[in-house]
Amino acid sequence: MEARRYIGGAERRARLALRQRLAAGARAAVPEQVAESLVALHGTDPATVYLAVGARLADPAKTVPETERALYEDRALVRMHGMRHTVFVFPAALTAVVHASTGPAVAARERSALLTHMAAAGAPDAAWLREVEESAPAALARRGQATAAEPARDEPRLREQFVYGAGKSYEGLHTVSTRLLKVLGAEGKVVRGRPLGSWTSSRFRWALAPEHEELDTAAAQAELLGRWLTACGPATEADLKWWTGWRMTEVRRALSAIGAETVELDEGTGFVARGDAEPAPGPGGPRAALLPAPDPTAMGWQHRDWYLAPELRPQLFDRSGNVGPTVWWDGRVIGGWARRPDGEIVWRLLDVDGVGREARAAVEEEAGRLRGWLGTARITPRFRTPLEKELVA
Repeated sequence: MEARRYIGGAERRARLALRQRLAAGARAAVPEQVAESLVALHGTDPATVYLAVGARLADPAKTVPETERALYEDRALVRMHGMRHTVFVFPAALTAVVHASTGPAVAARERSALLTHMAAAGAPDAAWLREVEESAPAALARRGQATAAEPARDEPRLREQFVYGAGKSYEGLHTVSTRLLKVLGAEGKVVRGRPLGSWTSSRFRWALAPEHEELDTAAAQAELLGRWLTACGPATEADLKWWTGWRMTEVRRALSAIGAETVELDEGTGFVARGDAEPAPGPGGPRAALLPAPDPTAMGWQHRDWYLAPELRPQLFDRSGNVGPTVWWDGRVIGGWARRPDGEIVWRLLDVDGVGREARAAVEEEAGRLRGWLGTARITPRFRTPLEKELVA
């Protein structure tokens, strides 16, 4: 039996710096290239998309106009629900794959939860909801893009409200339009559109989803997993299950379908895309980066010890497991950063092992790049972490 090739932490970090476009020589010309390299950009916090792109563009001054062009004019990038029912920004060509691989199962859970909550509140039944959801996309289409409230002017039933969690500490009044649009989003029928405010705003309009073909679930899962392994491999089965949110049987089926190759990692058995087990070239050039919360690189794997020392986690993660703004050098996390209300970019190194003058100078240069294109924009991460709060204070 042929021995598996061992890929150690140093080689994994070199791959990461190159393929995740953290090395200066690997930076992209346009946001579409960034999204293609990372497969998905985290989109729950709207600023994350821009900050993740800006950290990887050769000319960060283009970050805001070029990302807005890709999202809202060319629609080459699409903001939609994806793996683990998380909001991501995907290349438009990948939306059908993402939806077929993950959407139906998520949509079924969302629909069931909505019906359960409505029934508990004495709201209209499933037949009523089916009628409303058939008319809601038509109302949205007439407006092109709209907030959750605007289509209700054409379809008054969308204004129906019900009490969620009556008698509980989290009791609240929910509107059918808001909840139903989330279900339709999981079903691949609607997507997030242009925000009402600036690029940091979380008040999004909704729009009809781009037309796409309906794909076979297993084939779509194989396609998505293959793309992710090419960008992020090697990875363990646990990494893949965590990132996709799929059942382990689905992960293993997809690995078999793409002919993934097994390798040996410090965590045990890992997988790479077919033909990707050979040594990878080094990234070359400066390798410093200031990545946002929660950047797809920092959140890409369940097992993170090879790029993030365990003792750093309490300061860099919130209580729900979301990573805050991080400072990177040579493919590993060495600290965190924040932007103060006066616009100053401040950072602190937490892991200084092997971090010398060159690294500190490169980090300061990245802070200057970030400060330069942000201008007067205010950045407050949705996921606040201990170190970020301390730096801001």
